[in-house]
Amino acid sequence: MGAKHYYIETYGCQMNVADSELVNAILAERGYERVENAEDADAILMNTCSVRENAETRIYGRIGAFKPMKRATATVVGVLGCMAERLRDELVERHGVDVVVGPDEYRRLPDYLEAAFRGEKAVGVKLSRTETYEDLAPLRENGVSAWIPIARGCDRFCSYCVVPYTRGRERSRSFTSILEEAKELARSGYREITLLGQNVNAYAEGGADFADLLAACADVAPPLRVRFATSHPSDFSERILQTIAERRNVCAYLHLPVQSGSNRVLELMNRGYTIERYLDIVDRARELSPDIAITTDVIAGFPTETEEDHRATLEVFRRVRYDGAYMFRYSPRPESKAARMDDDVPEETKKRRLQEIIDLQRTLSEENNRAWIGAERAVLVEGASKKSDERLSGRTDDNKLVVFPKPSNVAAGDYVLLRITDATSATLFGEGARKIEAEAAFREDGSAKRRAI
Repeated sequence: MGAKHYYIETYGCQMNVADSELVNAILAERGYERVENAEDADAILMNTCSVRENAETRIYGRIGAFKPMKRATATVVGVLGCMAERLRDELVERHGVDVVVGPDEYRRLPDYLEAAFRGEKAVGVKLSRTETYEDLAPLRENGVSAWIPIARGCDRFCSYCVVPYTRGRERSRSFTSILEEAKELARSGYREITLLGQNVNAYAEGGADFADLLAACADVAPPLRVRFATSHPSDFSERILQTIAERRNVCAYLHLPVQSGSNRVLELMNRGYTIERYLDIVDRARELSPDIAITTDVIAGFPTETEEDHRATLEVFRRVRYDGAYMFRYSPRPESKAARMDDDVPEETKKRRLQEIIDLQRTLSEENNRAWIGAERAVLVEGASKKSDERLSGRTDDNKLVVFPKPSNVAAGDYVLLRITDATSATLFGEGARKIEAEAAFREDGSAKRRAI
């Protein structure tokens, strides 16, 4: 009998992308082969997100789309990740899913699939206090950039969030295992790593904190650019900002979720900081790294949010001038504390407030990007652009997407220096790309120099 084939779709955050790479490795070890089309698979897997209602609704739609295939060919359908953890009974009983596996049970996924092939329903959703998968080598395909999960779970318990319930409590990987993975990636030719966690700032292992880890990763493999995500303002330290400024290969980029500009709403969200404290972090980051790019997350229409609260959020956006933002309207998540609050902001009001935030951020993003026109930027090439094989795309140190004509001697994984000639809110455009060495691409003094906005 030949190898079983599986198809996997990944939804949600970067941690889910990293988890799918773990799943690929676990299944490959047991002889499974991945295919690119669901029609060619014996098992269809969806690695899911439960952070927002729309994410779950989309998965239900995909399950429905796969049902004809399931009936015609006895294809096994599996749901992995956060949605599996939260909605296991509904997925099996109402939607007919065959395999439901939470984020801490991936090691047993091959056994669960074998049970499903025998016609049994297979459910594994036990959360762990210790599982970090640090002994497993993910099966990556990118070849240029890699995710390195440094911790799993979260202990912050923001009132709107289900992550502590779907991914469990916080636990950190060993310091040495992370450094060894960074070294191996550098030896394998990777050019960039991103240290991942629900809250990287809370990393703690063997007396080391996140600033120690960030510095060690930068020092152990200097040809690698180093990024990290995501940071919680309540756990942010001065030493993290100093490390960004001092290590040339630590990217001048900070994703710092604000969620609301209102102290009253932040308290209801159980965020653990004031907007004044948040802005202090931003100001200090820019003092140490003047051109650092800052992005954020925000929720519009949280319970009891007033027009005054909403205006305070808009004012924070104007004050910080974010380079980008993930912007959502509030939807209650069962099991979260906020779900027990009165969801009293009308949907039309949520939509209007969200659109006002989106419109403002689009303007800020375009102004920030256009400030780079005329400047030379170093770019790590990721591959062909989405619209043309004659153009390449890549990212700057501060995470700006750049598209430019393809030189004959440049490929994915190369660094190029080019001049920015145009910009939109989402993309920079460049000309005259020429290949440079990695060390030449890193910041000389903790920042690039852009024109004043």
